[in-house]
Amino acid sequence: MTRQIPNALTIVRFAAVPAFAVAFIAAGSGAAWGAGFLFGGAAITDQLDGWLARRWHVESQFGRIADPLADRLMISVAAVLLWHEGRLPWPAALILLSRDLTLVIGYRLLAPRGVTVDVTRLGKVATWVLYLSISMVIVTDEGTRWPLWIFWAGVALALAAAAQYVARARRTIAV
Repeated sequence: MTRQIPNALTIVRFAAVPAFAVAFIAAGSGAAWGAGFLFGGAAITDQLDGWLARRWHVESQFGRIADPLADRLMISVAAVLLWHEGRLPWPAALILLSRDLTLVIGYRLLAPRGVTVDVTRLGKVATWVLYLSISMVIVTDEGTRWPLWIFWAGVALALAAAAQYVARARRTIAV
């Protein structure tokens, strides 16, 4: 039974993506507390599912693939919606979408060759900072600038983590 709990939390995070989008759109412009709670809940399940899987020694191939994909999907949907509402600058949404698309395509190309690149500490920190900052953008009024400072720090960390993943993949292929 406990073996399925981390993966179930990941599936819940996938299911939360459309619920988040609906809540965000329904809120209109300004602070979207319902969407913020859903987004924050997704962030908590991200931390909880990985922690439980490691603690209970029930890491799975599904979890290794689905967990980061659920994060990328939730963060990307939020970035696009926030950009559409004028709450995030378009370069921010483009950078995140490009990074996430590169990582997904890279995985699809490398996995059949047996190459795996585990999530790094920097990647985890970047995801935490992005979840935090996007949550703050969602629940603050339009025009509030301080969450964007945290957001740009998260983007910088995410790009650094992406470079780290690319370097690791290149070393693995070269071996």
